[in-house]
Amino acid sequence: MKTKLFTNMYDFECRLFRSVNRHYDRKFLNFYFRHITHLGGAIATITASLFLIFFTKGLIQLTGIASAISLLISHLPVALVKKLYPRKRPYITLMETKVPANPLKDHSFPSGHTTAIFSVIIPFILFIPELSFILLPIAISVGISRMYLGLHYPSDVLAGCLLGCSSGVLSYFMLNQLIFTAAI
Repeated sequence: MKTKLFTNMYDFECRLFRSVNRHYDRKFLNFYFRHITHLGGAIATITASLFLIFFTKGLIQLTGIASAISLLISHLPVALVKKLYPRKRPYITLMETKVPANPLKDHSFPSGHTTAIFSVIIPFILFIPELSFILLPIAISVGISRMYLGLHYPSDVLAGCLLGCSSGVLSYFMLNQLIFTAAI
């Protein structure tokens, strides 16, 4: 019973993955997803957070601090889970997967790019909710790009989203508590 459930879940996940990855040869989508995916990379997320910390003031600077804390918090469990659960990437296990040249070689679960982008945007959404209309589609696009590029299963992306959102909320509340305590 348990094995059948896991088999059915994996089959569903593979179908969902293939439904995204099968569009790999479309020129516009290739351009879009090959570029947007980098917004979840270490260079973009760390640079954005540090830029906001050092070159802005007020609420934006505070949000940059929360984003940097969130990014740091989120990547500790990512590194740990990748070691404890060494899941192979879909392009290795699913032969028909379309993937760019020189794909990543580390483990698939969870998606670090998805974790990073959500961990950086969630403090912005909580501090400045008007930005959610811009930031959520960007973060979702980064997550989809990871499947489109053949690098992650849907559950990798979902786990990254949950980790990033959790660390973003945690950093938001930690900073709010510090501000509240300092004001008293």
